[in-house]
Amino acid sequence: MVTENITTVTHFIILGFPALKKLQLLLFFVGFVVYILTLCGNIIIITIVHIDQRLHTPMYFFLSNFSFLEIWYTSNIVPKMLEVLLDKDKTITYTGCITQLYFLITFGTAECFILAIMAYDRYLAICSPLRYPTLMNNKVCLYLAVCAWVGAFIINIPPLISLCRLPFCGPNEINHFFCDAPPLLKLSCIPPHEAELSNFIVATSVIVSSFLLIMVSYILIIITVLKIPSSSGRQKAFSTCGSHLAVVTIFYSTLMFMYVRPTSNFSVDSVDFNKVVSLFYTVITPMLNPVIYCLRNKDVKDALQKAVQRKCMLASKSSTMLSGKMN
Repeated sequence: MVTENITTVTHFIILGFPALKKLQLLLFFVGFVVYILTLCGNIIIITIVHIDQRLHTPMYFFLSNFSFLEIWYTSNIVPKMLEVLLDKDKTITYTGCITQLYFLITFGTAECFILAIMAYDRYLAICSPLRYPTLMNNKVCLYLAVCAWVGAFIINIPPLISLCRLPFCGPNEINHFFCDAPPLLKLSCIPPHEAELSNFIVATSVIVSSFLLIMVSYILIIITVLKIPSSSGRQKAFSTCGSHLAVVTIFYSTLMFMYVRPTSNFSVDSVDFNKVVSLFYTVITPMLNPVIYCLRNKDVKDALQKAVQRKCMLASKSSTMLSGKMN
């Protein structure tokens, strides 16, 4: 009887963007700038919501939760991507790769839940304004946020377990810029049917169910708003939903393309296109969200302007006092 030695993979090599080898320095610079802007934009939103009393409402409470998620979501991906672009260290341990994947799908799931909750919040605010303070009080907001976070971590445990059961003993090159499920499953020594099915079921159920809840909420919102007699009233009602709807459109369009289809449908020819789509929802979208909310939301713009003015006044006052002491 002949026994074959099976070598278990302990490290993976992240290939990044081999087709753009000559542009990697430029990609690093752009990626670094985008990452800094993402961190600054989301931190600004969290800070503004925290310090401005006018923004202590359910909508902005969930917005600050979403911004906090965006910080961790992009920080889970971008630092390693930048390291790969510099050709410093393209390796990642098996444990590190699985951990990155788990946090990716967990934070992505939590974002789906938070966006759905934000849509439900807008539905209650517009369709049941008199009951809104009771239905969406501080206790309910905290409960929904905790459920979104805890639920995201729990629901992604089955795909994680299915993935961890797979043996990796052959090629260890991940043709991507992070540890995503489709390229990782391709490296399994055995057909990963169970892991593919588990990943597909969880991803599809989370994305489709949250998206349907958002769509139903907005259909009911539109029906209610169209009944408002004045055009100014309709415009005011729609303006509270514009930013959220823009974020939902960008986020779900890319997410559905990537994950609401069987993993086996990822062909070699579509790898580079998949990378572009992944780059959009993991790097570009987290940067756009703060911009969308700041530019389209009057309350956030006013709060930001007020905070800047207060900062300038304090700086001017400090400068005047320092000048007076020196004289």
